[in-house]
Amino acid sequence: MTNAYQTSILPEALAEARARWGWFLVLGIIFVVLGALAVSNLLYATIVTVYYVGLLMIVAGIAQIVQSLRIKTWGGFFLWLLSGLLYAGAGIIAFANPLLASAILTLLLALLTIASGLMRLWLGFQAQSEHGWGWIIASGIVTTLAGLIFVLGWPVNSLWLLGLVLSIDLVFQGLTLIGLSLRLRTAA
Repeated sequence: MTNAYQTSILPEALAEARARWGWFLVLGIIFVVLGALAVSNLLYATIVTVYYVGLLMIVAGIAQIVQSLRIKTWGGFFLWLLSGLLYAGAGIIAFANPLLASAILTLLLALLTIASGLMRLWLGFQAQSEHGWGWIIASGIVTTLAGLIFVLGWPVNSLWLLGLVLSIDLVFQGLTLIGLSLRLRTAA
């Protein structure tokens, strides 16, 4: 059930987005260019990715430390504090040794990709009575194989794999924004 606020705000937001379709186009082009730059040097793109993750870990760790100090009366104060310190420490290590961090993150990416693929396979076999279950199985097979390829190439691929993932993500996000902008332009 929609309320009056939802029905009145959506057309306004859509009209504003249509009026600014050019900004979506520019942002999409920037993302595609950044993706192309990242793919031109995957090692630097990997290091940038590690620094980004490290920065997020430091910020999250500091926030958790601050929160633990604010709730000293809780029984789990020391666990919250220790968790925050470890999280921030891992972020600092990512900055201090980005190649080690990229190796760890690449291994985690590979293992999580395999786990995701196996989960899709399991879900696909559970959904055999549903139409299209074969696509879920196919997706699980491809994802599991990709994860296995990542593991088999580890640790050498940790120099470029995260940068490649970043590059692909930037290009696809850029193409999505370009497509959205062109759709908004024709709808305006």
